[in-house]
Amino acid sequence: MVTSYLRFEPDASFGVISSNSNLLWLPQPSSSSASAGQVIVGALESVMIWDIKKGEKVHKWNEIDIKVEVSCIAKHDDDIFAVGYSDGSIRVWDAKTGSIIVSFNGHKTTISSLKFDPSGTRLASGSRDSNIIVWDLISEVGLYRLRGHKDQITGLEFIASTGDDVEMAVNEDMAASNWLISTSKDGFIKLWDLASQHCIETHVAHRGECWALTLNNDVCMTAGGESELKVWQLNVKNGADGNRLKIQGVLLRQNKERAAGIAFHPSAPFVACHGADRAVEVWRIRSAEEVKKSANRKLRRRKERLAAKGEEASEKDILEDITEHDVTEIYVPYVIVRTPARVRSMDWAFTTPDFQKKDTLQIVVSLSSNCVELYNITVPQQHKKSSPPPEYNRLYALDLPGHRTDVRSLALSSDDKMLATASNGSLKVWNVKTTNCIRTFDCGYALCSTFLPGDSILVVGTKSGQIEMFDVASSALLDTIDAHDGALWSLQVSPDGKSLVTGSADKSVKFWNFRIVQEEIPGTRRTIPRMKLQHTRTLELTDDVLSLRQSPDGKYIAVSLLDNTIKVFFVDTLKFFLNLYGHKLPVLSMDISHDSKLLISCSADKNIKIWGLDFGDCHRSIFAHQESIMAIQFEPNSHYFFSASKDRLIKYWDGDKFENIQKLDGHHSEIWAIAIANSGEFVVSAAHDRSIRIWQQTDDPIFLEEEREKELEELYESTLISSLDGPERSGEKESDEVTTAAAGKQTVETLVAGERIVEALDLGVTDIELLEEHDIMKKNNPNAAPPSRNAVFVALDNIAAERYVLDVLEKIKASQLQDALLLLPFEKVLSLLRFINIWAEKGWNITLASRILFFLIRLYHRQIITNEIMRPMLSSVREHLRGAIQRQKDELGYNIAGLKYIRRAYVEGHTKEFLDEEDYNKEEERGLKKRVFTTI
Repeated sequence: MVTSYLRFEPDASFGVISSNSNLLWLPQPSSSSASAGQVIVGALESVMIWDIKKGEKVHKWNEIDIKVEVSCIAKHDDDIFAVGYSDGSIRVWDAKTGSIIVSFNGHKTTISSLKFDPSGTRLASGSRDSNIIVWDLISEVGLYRLRGHKDQITGLEFIASTGDDVEMAVNEDMAASNWLISTSKDGFIKLWDLASQHCIETHVAHRGECWALTLNNDVCMTAGGESELKVWQLNVKNGADGNRLKIQGVLLRQNKERAAGIAFHPSAPFVACHGADRAVEVWRIRSAEEVKKSANRKLRRRKERLAAKGEEASEKDILEDITEHDVTEIYVPYVIVRTPARVRSMDWAFTTPDFQKKDTLQIVVSLSSNCVELYNITVPQQHKKSSPPPEYNRLYALDLPGHRTDVRSLALSSDDKMLATASNGSLKVWNVKTTNCIRTFDCGYALCSTFLPGDSILVVGTKSGQIEMFDVASSALLDTIDAHDGALWSLQVSPDGKSLVTGSADKSVKFWNFRIVQEEIPGTRRTIPRMKLQHTRTLELTDDVLSLRQSPDGKYIAVSLLDNTIKVFFVDTLKFFLNLYGHKLPVLSMDISHDSKLLISCSADKNIKIWGLDFGDCHRSIFAHQESIMAIQFEPNSHYFFSASKDRLIKYWDGDKFENIQKLDGHHSEIWAIAIANSGEFVVSAAHDRSIRIWQQTDDPIFLEEEREKELEELYESTLISSLDGPERSGEKESDEVTTAAAGKQTVETLVAGERIVEALDLGVTDIELLEEHDIMKKNNPNAAPPSRNAVFVALDNIAAERYVLDVLEKIKASQLQDALLLLPFEKVLSLLRFINIWAEKGWNITLASRILFFLIRLYHRQIITNEIMRPMLSSVREHLRGAIQRQKDELGYNIAGLKYIRRAYVEGHTKEFLDEEDYNKEEERGLKKRVFTTI
């Protein structure tokens, strides 16, 4: 009989406030006055929107099939957000509904930069593969790929055309962005003409890598790997020397670390820059009057110095030397905001569009310690050189929903309602059902933790060898015991719930009894009961203790040592019983089954060993993971167990058949700890990516043969896609001079779509030929029986073949259509042109038919013009398509004229002009005076 198991699925993920993506500020909603504003950040594979004042999660954007990390976020009008992922995909989200509008797939590696154009109809994306792709959000396709950089793209900015360029633009939109600026880690800054899709200027931005780019009207600023910021003057019209991009000057940062981000304030004369350190530097942009005063002051001083030396120089030369070649006159250091951890990303927090109404600046920063902070900077009315540096303070901090450092220990309460997570410096208690943090304690460097019987007291073992006891109800530290001289690596409550066992790096295992002591309240005679730990016995060993476990029957205690062995002792007499050896590296974790018959151990040698506790024999040794295995634990009342490793996987095993049941893939970094519910209904895991994940048991059965087949299919699909990308990748290396290419990438979805098109064309052509034969037969024999069509058409209510093929194409996403059509052989292209002719004749979905036709003609132009047989078909397609497009054009023109008429009527009937009463009366009086007649 085939054994079936129950599947575990990801249920919840929490503990991450912000991950490696950039941060964006959303201004305060007009309807909510209680909110100071919202912050949108990437939290591993999800996008989180937090209320910075309340410290609450407002929205979470995630899809089940998204398992890769968010790498970049860009916004347009606070409603549309583009999110880039580490696999090179881009998804555009609607903030109001929290759903995906469109998905793009064209890059091979992590998205590093995203930018909307001012109209929001195009999106530029840059990646670590050094390519830039411009996407059309209306037609949902990639327009073109721009090649030229040799390393990761670090910044993108659209530039609105002005002056003569607007007249040249075909688009009626006066703010059409026909230029794009890009920076890269190769140290270059490039200016692209999007009309011709070519790079027209390349400048060396920095000596090393260029890490950030920002734009403010006609001023561009870049930040490099050294402590330099370069200011560039942008002139879309040709400059005097023929360069549209001209360097204006260099600013020096105080911090020597490389810059990571730079941003102009949207409405105030300030610019901020941060590096990979714990500071954000703010510069103030002086007004023209201030620059003029400073220049005059320097001019006067320089004249005095020259006069003292007896030299002469014209005032014009001195003034040019001061103003044009010294950008430090315009940008002056304002304040350096110090943060408690390294800054990952920053943004200006602005609540009102008019800066003059506020006397403060606000900066929101995302820190590497998994928190977000909002800083307030005072701005005086007048900026004087003698005035003290402005003050700043931390206004809000978003730090409660996550740990500052990695979670090293997990513990579940006996009723599985509370979860305790311990890290270096903090201990948090979470509600498992709502995933809300209900308690936070300050503790030492925690290595292990557990709930005591009754779930009211938490015990934590620290790296310094102390045992810390916390009361969950009162949020208080009850006691701190100096238990060991070395790190306390493991502790466990005895099966009878009356004692505690601890193991440490000081080569000892200690036994502690629970004791209730009456303590006097200071200043009174009253006493209160307190829980205390009483040390009873000590087991001295020959090496450091890394892990220990007591058998559920209370008979044995197993201890793993630094010498790669596991020693088993009797609990009552502490006499030696078994020595289990075989691991090549130290055993990091182990567990004993509910019936005290099996012991499982995992080691840094990547192996799991299953031992029998009766004779100490090794039942099986399994090479389980690709990295060190950090934790292992039995499922309650069974011989199934879970293992967690640094290879980011949790694996579910059958301890009797020695088979892998399921792989739980979801973490983005090394997994440190796991905890299994006492009911066995869910598993909790914690990893280096700061996330805490709950895996819920479902009713979906697992069959091992099906799982193995699924793994083979995934392996085949991955190799198939890489083989399809292989020639393209090698072609890119050969044709480095090509600056423009098609935007697209083959994925599993496009492969499936291509197969569906081929299958639909085969069925459609066969059906049309069958019906044509029947029509010929019917002329000779009017009583001929109707042909037997394919079961697919019969099931769809005898649908016409051309309608069936069109339905298949309509169901393919617009962003995947071109990549799917690339998979068609030329024979199928001829069949598809035949159907396009039928659709054009009948006027079905002319937009889709035109898109497919033009793409196929561009793709197979040489084959089509050399094939004379296709000329009659193409002539027929041209005739029918022109007629259909002309009809649609006439219909659109009629509708536009009608809408304009309705708009004029609405404006005339609803627009009211408000006039000042006094001015109106004066105008009336003037009019009367002008009309006075004089009798002669």
